[in-house]
Amino acid sequence: MKVSDFKVLTFDCYGTLIDWENGILAALRPLVRRAGVTLDGEAILAEFAAQESAQQAATPGMPYAALLSVVHARLARVWGAADDVAEDARFGASVADWPAFPDSMEALRALASRHRLVILSNVDRAGFAASNPRLGVTFDAIYTAQDIGSYKPDPRNFTYLMEHLAADGYQKSDVLHVAQSLFHDHAPANALGLASAWIDRRQGAEGWGATAPPPQGVHYDFHFQSMAELAAQ
Repeated sequence: MKVSDFKVLTFDCYGTLIDWENGILAALRPLVRRAGVTLDGEAILAEFAAQESAQQAATPGMPYAALLSVVHARLARVWGAADDVAEDARFGASVADWPAFPDSMEALRALASRHRLVILSNVDRAGFAASNPRLGVTFDAIYTAQDIGSYKPDPRNFTYLMEHLAADGYQKSDVLHVAQSLFHDHAPANALGLASAWIDRRQGAEGWGATAPPPQGVHYDFHFQSMAELAAQ
């Protein structure tokens, strides 16, 4: 099996194409300072992951910007800081400021000449629209949690993806899902029988960063250290 065998590449965006971990840490800096948090970046990301996953499970229909605001308030409580509604809202709107990985634009442009490119993202439509210019391509389709009414790893998100691709004449064997998160993406892709490529953005760092730990047995068909490495296939 080769990447060139697939007609459609479906992408997670945040963590794979957009550097959400550095974006999150930068946007949390005011709260971290105000709360006197002494945790290192990895521990801060792990707490974010726990709070985000819990909130997504509790309010699957909440748009991501609003959900991030609630997550920020949850983190403030965990860290013993006073509520700050304006600060919550600024964190909720911070997706637009999160940077792209340096190799994302060039890799996507190369891949667009050979494959149909589709986004399956856990953000809302406005958040992705703000990030899209950083990626430098026009995607053939964009499916967000706001469109679907649930957040990955809910299997509904991948069912929705495949129903829409099937309507365009594609089947599972045509599709390769490309993602960093084993928890949000590879586990549900495995369950649906989709091939997947792991973009290992953390490259050996301990822990799971801004994502929850994956379930036992999660696997992938390709392993790349970067989008540039994928595009070179």
